[in-house]
Amino acid sequence: MRHPGLCLVLLVLLAAPAAADDFDPASLDLAALIECRTDVPGYNGFALWLTGESGAVRKLGWKEVPSGNPFLRQYRLPAPIHVLGRDTGRIVFTATGPMAVLDGVAAANLARQLGVPATVSTPDKFLGEKVVAESTEEAGGVSLSTRIALNVSTVASHPGKTLAGCSYALDVK
Repeated sequence: MRHPGLCLVLLVLLAAPAAADDFDPASLDLAALIECRTDVPGYNGFALWLTGESGAVRKLGWKEVPSGNPFLRQYRLPAPIHVLGRDTGRIVFTATGPMAVLDGVAAANLARQLGVPATVSTPDKFLGEKVVAESTEEAGGVSLSTRIALNVSTVASHPGKTLAGCSYALDVK
């Protein structure tokens, strides 16, 4: 018996390596990834290339530096980038996307400037999220949901810093 939903899931999974193989590091627009101006497949192609290509970090000129947080991979960039109205020379990757590490701006103030509502706002912790795009597609009994959200937060591992960036999620049900 044929299962069209299973075929769709397999197609998505089989296309992932092709997307990674097709990624051209010269095309990387890191600011667009951080500012949620990229779609989920675009981000996933980059993320698969970054994690699967031997020497990818070196090819980009990035240097991995300790983050002090097991949930964040931190990199020093070869030159600062302008993102979310500010310059930074450091980024982190969460499980779902890239974030700029910013100095000189309080998380609550940046969130207000970006229209990101606070979920948690205390003297010790800030967390805010604004959904930028969300969709669900049904095919053959399988549901593909995508969600892109702009996040602003503070974390104990980065005192005095604000983390701001995008999360890209694809959920297959």
